[in-house]
Amino acid sequence: MIEGNQRLRFGDRIRFGNRGVLLLLLAALLSSPIGAEDKPVRDIGSRLELFLDDYLIGRLQGARLKLHKPRSKGVVLRFDEPWEGEFSGFPRIVNDSGTYRMYYRGLPPWKKGEPLTESTCVAVSRDGIHWEKPDVGRIELLGSTRNNAVFPGSGFAPFLDTRPGVPHAERLKALKGPPRLETEIGVGAYVSSDGLRWERTHDAYPGERLGSVFWSTVEDRYVQYVRSDDESSDELIRTVSRSTSSDFMTWGEFSVMDFGSNPPTREEQLYTIGVRPYVRAPHIYLALAARFVPNRRSLTDEECGKLGRHPLGGGCSSIADTVLLSIRASDPNRARWTFSEAFVRPGLKPSSWSARTNYPGEGFIATSEGEISFYVQRDYGFKTNGLERFVVRTDGFASVRAPYGGGEFLTRPLRFSGNELVLNYATSAAGGIRVEVQDRKGEPIPGRALDDCPEIIGDEIERVVRWKEGSALGRLQGTVVRLRFVMKDADLFSIRFR
Repeated sequence: MIEGNQRLRFGDRIRFGNRGVLLLLLAALLSSPIGAEDKPVRDIGSRLELFLDDYLIGRLQGARLKLHKPRSKGVVLRFDEPWEGEFSGFPRIVNDSGTYRMYYRGLPPWKKGEPLTESTCVAVSRDGIHWEKPDVGRIELLGSTRNNAVFPGSGFAPFLDTRPGVPHAERLKALKGPPRLETEIGVGAYVSSDGLRWERTHDAYPGERLGSVFWSTVEDRYVQYVRSDDESSDELIRTVSRSTSSDFMTWGEFSVMDFGSNPPTREEQLYTIGVRPYVRAPHIYLALAARFVPNRRSLTDEECGKLGRHPLGGGCSSIADTVLLSIRASDPNRARWTFSEAFVRPGLKPSSWSARTNYPGEGFIATSEGEISFYVQRDYGFKTNGLERFVVRTDGFASVRAPYGGGEFLTRPLRFSGNELVLNYATSAAGGIRVEVQDRKGEPIPGRALDDCPEIIGDEIERVVRWKEGSALGRLQGTVVRLRFVMKDADLFSIRFR
């Protein structure tokens, strides 16, 4: 079964109405030994496919989709400069040919009724692990230009523009919300060649909506995902909307994303969302979102105050964690919230159970050959406010998992291009995987049957599947096939043909 098909609301008893019955039937179909003849054919070419949704799932029998928990590598950046403080954060990361720039809000402590002195700051890293705050020397803050600020005001969404033919002076682009000044209204468009000096080029659109922006090589357009309010509800529900532009000049209307049967609710809202194409599979947009649970608390006001939480900014009146979503460029208005459980939980520290903490940053970094890093804000509202680095294995956000007792996974009918099948997988010492290639009717291809495949044992990012007669599959290119994986105590993270 797919984990998290139904999110039980906080405080609910386990009961199933009409929607619950439908979900149970769907889960039963996915886990039953029924063939996939009625499934649409997936033309995957030579693309890398991750198991973040049911896109390739034809049948799961004794196996399930499993969300993998990232590992903490500790705090890598503190917001401890005089122009930063307890409410700095909301980072966005740009990978500029191996130089990583993290843009975030700088906001020193203030008192109720006083004006905010926000700024947009930058930190720089060569490896995604060690971060430095450069002396940019452009903006005066607290009487000095010796700081790492690149803008007055916050609300800044930068990205590296990979559109073919982009001039060097415009290779970095950004949308920026209006500063708290009357001279600028609406969201502006900016360009830069070095990521430090930015030039405003035009007014992008009115209002203050601002989210994750990038150039989609698959959609051939600029794409933006923003937090928005679900206007179809009588209650305040924070959700996600999308807009696109063909030229970065004119943006279309924002449309609310379709979440299918698993949308945000009053009890579980999406407060922030960072969306980027996955570097190894740009047709899949990975989204880290802050799941905001209003009016639910773990700490009393007294406990919150004793911890040293700043009295403003929500105190401990609500809590949040990080969840993982995915969006396919082929269906870009549909958000897949496959796994309802938290990707990153608040954890053991009491300070993590306060308002607006545990919000994820935007962007992933390959910090080693087999490791992907991302960042989550911790201790928001405390003097220890900073970013914690988390890692997953390459492609290892989720997997098809089979237990020790064994399980099977049969894909939907698919077409591919390439000559070999490559797996990203892991088994136990006692576990293993075997692969069978079937025709559209479910009959094994001669020479590529299950009995022809020696058991695959180990833990590898890229493993070519070999049968007794070899690994070649080129003669099957363009034909409709299905893949059958028979597994024991094993995880299958991704597949591709090449």
